[in-house]
Amino acid sequence: QEQLVESGGGSVQAGGSLRLSCAASETIYKRYCMGWFRQIPGKERERVATIHPSGSTTFYTKSVEGRFTISRDNAENTFHLHMDALTPEDTAMYYCVAIRYCVGGIGDVRYWGQGTQVTVSS
Repeated sequence: QEQLVESGGGSVQAGGSLRLSCAASETIYKRYCMGWFRQIPGKERERVATIHPSGSTTFYTKSVEGRFTISRDNAENTFHLHMDALTPEDTAMYYCVAIRYCVGGIGDVRYWGQGTQVTVSS
């Protein structure tokens, strides 16, 4: 069954770090850009970070550039989002995705993970 399974997340104080991981089936992992969207209560889901299937190119939303790093582990068909210097504004439900285009929107997402909560306290 093709799916995405997330792990990681949790609660941290401002300035701290967290890592999210997402395991994918081999078919999904090799075919799509992989990444994360997040949804802050009361707001639309936004694309946070994506990585090309080759691993050579990454994309970040402006508010996380320099603080978040997305990477792929080809041996495990898993990708990770390492988040540093977290702020309360990063508090959201994070969803790993397989997306048709690395700079695409919600309509381009082909698979969603189950979501994991990240809470940053001040």
